[in-house]
Amino acid sequence: MDTLATQDIVDGDFSEEDLLQSNAWGRLFPLGASFVAMDLTADSYSFGRGEDCDIPFSNSASRKHQCFQAYSKIHFKLHRQKTNTGIHVFLEDTSSNGTFINGEKVGKNKKQVLNNNDEIALAMKKNKAYVFMDLHTKEDSTLPSALTEKYTLTRVLGKGACGEVRLAFAKGSCEKFACKIISKKKFSVGGKSQLNLASQVMGEVKILKSLKHPCIIKIEDVIDTPDTLYILLELVEGGELFDKVVSIDKYDEKTGKLLFYQMASAIKYLHDEGITHRDLKPENILLASDDLETLIKVTDFGLSKFVDAGSMMKTFCGTPTYLAPEILKSAGTGTYTKAIDCWSLGVILFIMLSGYPPFSDERTDMELPKQIVGGHFSFPKQYWKDVSDTAIDLIKKMMVIDPKKRITFAEILNHPWLKDEEMKAKANALMFPNSDGMVPPKTPSGKRKAAGESDEPATKRNLSDTTPPETP
Repeated sequence: MDTLATQDIVDGDFSEEDLLQSNAWGRLFPLGASFVAMDLTADSYSFGRGEDCDIPFSNSASRKHQCFQAYSKIHFKLHRQKTNTGIHVFLEDTSSNGTFINGEKVGKNKKQVLNNNDEIALAMKKNKAYVFMDLHTKEDSTLPSALTEKYTLTRVLGKGACGEVRLAFAKGSCEKFACKIISKKKFSVGGKSQLNLASQVMGEVKILKSLKHPCIIKIEDVIDTPDTLYILLELVEGGELFDKVVSIDKYDEKTGKLLFYQMASAIKYLHDEGITHRDLKPENILLASDDLETLIKVTDFGLSKFVDAGSMMKTFCGTPTYLAPEILKSAGTGTYTKAIDCWSLGVILFIMLSGYPPFSDERTDMELPKQIVGGHFSFPKQYWKDVSDTAIDLIKKMMVIDPKKRITFAEILNHPWLKDEEMKAKANALMFPNSDGMVPPKTPSGKRKAAGESDEPATKRNLSDTTPPETP
């Protein structure tokens, strides 16, 4: 089953002031379009498709949902009970097909404690229904009022070297977002913050918020405080490209081409807007669904605009698998062009089609940085026998050591490997579903740099803590 829609709006407007009851002890935020927000005031509730339930799944959206028939008449119950250790909330699973808390099945006729920010899923763990919020748990006092007045932050979606990502709901609509929380202390030298959020950088924020491309994560809002930066992003729930490659071993060439075309289109759009990504890697390519043929979303392209170049190189805690040679040669202190994105996407394409990275710290004859700087990679026939020569040719042209001789994104999109009308039609249908697969006309945009002009000094933030697929 496809992962649930990226942004689900509940039936009708949800006002926190309207919903909040003085005696409410908990709140359920909807994660699926067929569920609605509600405050919990009674000590016990039953949920299911039976009309006698306290909360029946009887609205039209519920009945049309593909999992509706898998719901039990009484699917689960919530109980608020006083125990020797205090007052606790329990979820009782009364279903035939299962109720899940944070992806783990509770089990029929079994109970489990429900904690603040726990996710509830029904019938299958991907069919997410609610996030539970314990209203007696005080909201994090460190969150600024500029954020909490507009958004409610719930569970942590992920953590990285720059901070964490939490699920956020817009107050008034319950629209879902991912809130990236970046601590400026992560980028400080001698206690002096390296995050530059003066007026000129907030100008960059305005530019990033104005970007509109179906394969680029939409930045909804940016809230700046002296110690922390909060970036509200479009929420995509299909997972990372990295995890997908690991789970399926590698992509077949036809599917890999469909996804790569979207990536190349997105990066060309960023370049046309005067923005270099600088941190392209499979973890920063998100998938809209679990399907192999899916819409992709490029993320984390704005962070380099907020962080001093010199400080970013120092944050690396992983391996520089996706870094262009020119970055390693100057240890992150040089001036780079947009060609660094071309190299990184070439590495991504290599991994997608082979299932392993072109460079590895497992090699005993040569250290990893030397492999990258020297461009020491190859295409062993036992791993590349099912990949066409034109695909390999494109990778070679993208991973040229000299950035001046590296292929551009305009040339990438015109490469013979991507001259595939059937693939393009499928990609356009994913990117522009409301346009019958036809690409909308381009809107003129003001470039901020002349073509070919060097970008300001740039490096990439730390790589993922996750080890790339094992090198053969």
